Amino acid sequence: MESKINQKVLVVDDEPDIVELLQYNLEKAGFEVKTAYNGKQAIETAKDFAPDVILMDIMMPKMDGVEAGRIIRDMPETSDSYLIFLTARVEEYSEVAAFEVGADDYIIKPIRPRALVSRIEALSRRERKKTKLIAEEKVNTEGLVIDKTSYTVFKNGQAIILPKKEFELLYFLAQNPNRVFTREDLLQNIWGADVYVLARTVDVHIRKVREKIGEDYITTIKGVGYKFSNHNNA
Repeated sequence: MESKINQKVLVVDDEPDIVELLQYNLEKAGFEVKTAYNGKQAIETAKDFAPDVILMDIMMPKMDGVEAGRIIRDMPETSDSYLIFLTARVEEYSEVAAFEVGADDYIIKPIRPRALVSRIEALSRRERKKTKLIAEEKVNTEGLVIDKTSYTVFKNGQAIILPKKEFELLYFLAQNPNRVFTREDLLQNIWGADVYVLARTVDVHIRKVREKIGEDYITTIKGVGYKFSNHNNA
């Protein structure tokens, strides 16, 4: 079994029984765990604790999980943390809202603790073993530099900070210019086979990336998927 040393998890839920259950199972698996009971407390705890993984309920008092997640994603201490939403809501718009703020996963209650622990372990393994079709750390195209080492995009010299999943989606497409990827391809390569998300999640992330870098780089191939148009080699 791989060591969980230094793997830190923040559990956020307004139901003490759920917090206690998850904390017990995570600590038993070897994780260091901190807890919070609303969105505001989650932000304060996350800033001090800098967790590797955040398990966040959506419906909470004082500040809901989606708004707290949006703030946490922009904090330097947690910009690379795994953000997993836990919710009893099954509406598609709730799932889309979660992924719009940079969620890595979305789990419907009731929660099975052992399955959740396995899911967190799978996310960690996938991050460590993640490979790309091209191993370059920096992609240059006309007016755009995508720098993996700093997770920063530069457009005409001006820095643009993207949330983790938006950056990874752009970086993956840009590494493989003029190659068309289906939504299923992108879900597999960016979110992984062990994370269930809607194909529409890709569309949401593509739209948000375009809003920030412009419409000229990512092309929609109707009925198929998306490709990155390399202006240097097109």
